[in-house]
Amino acid sequence: MGKNIWIVSVVLLIAVHGPSLSAASPWGANYFPNVALTTQDGETLRFFDDMIKDKIVVLNFIYTHCEDSCPLETAQLVQVYKILGNRMGNDVFFYSISIDAKNDTPDILKEYKARFGAQWTFLTGKESEVISLRKKLGLYIEEIQDGSNNHNVSMIIGNQATGRWMKRSPFENPYVLADQIGNWLDGWKRPPKGDSYANAPELRSMLQGELTYRTRCSICHSLTGQEPEGALGPDLLGVTQRREMNWLLNWLRAPNQMLKKKDPIALALYKKYNNVAMPNLRLSKQDAMELIEYMEAETQRIEGHSPEATTTTSVHSNGPH
Repeated sequence: MGKNIWIVSVVLLIAVHGPSLSAASPWGANYFPNVALTTQDGETLRFFDDMIKDKIVVLNFIYTHCEDSCPLETAQLVQVYKILGNRMGNDVFFYSISIDAKNDTPDILKEYKARFGAQWTFLTGKESEVISLRKKLGLYIEEIQDGSNNHNVSMIIGNQATGRWMKRSPFENPYVLADQIGNWLDGWKRPPKGDSYANAPELRSMLQGELTYRTRCSICHSLTGQEPEGALGPDLLGVTQRREMNWLLNWLRAPNQMLKKKDPIALALYKKYNNVAMPNLRLSKQDAMELIEYMEAETQRIEGHSPEATTTTSVHSNGPH
């Protein structure tokens, strides 16, 4: 769970099923509140009738001025949206719903949506009514409601028609998440694509730094030297050579604090990447060091440098890079 997550980015993935299946689900109109929600364009949708009835859904909770996990969740869903491709708008739909009605007006939601390049619908609603939705979905933890924006950061994926629901981590691999949404919740109705699992490469063990990069950083950052169009953050190849070590450690551990202090490099990155703030990933110093070591090793591998040739950029030094 993370602090500061008061927009519910309720992402609902939708595949239509017949009415006979809907009758079999114990979680129907008598279970879910049919509250009215307002989209970023000022339109009204009913939660049950318009958004989840006889559909497959994925729900997560964020808020637009969040400094830690919310930007990461939104960026993750952008990747999942791209993977699902032409199914979006056909049998798959995303909805993001804010519960911070005081701050997240339709205009703010529209700006937030554009900032991330999100293609799904964003909505807001009355705080008490959205809390009732969170409780029904099992995403409201009474013990952590301390007056702050502390909340459960899990997302829910489910098929209302069949009653199949499960929690997922917002840090899940986007391909795995897209597969669960597009196949598992759809009863594997679509024919499989690609090669057999028998031909899959053998899995290798990963050091913690690489695992951190793949689960937290790769959603927004490439590490190839070729930054993709529309990236939410810079390519990280050679970052240990471009940035002074103390700056890099501070940035990885508390980017929100560096923005508040108006660090010139942090502000330049924020402006360059469409005002998308680097989230605070709550990394320890050890976590950050291991991540830096992985990025340096990957840079050396791709650029063909030997460790001896890059001793001036050692992660254990304090000099500029």
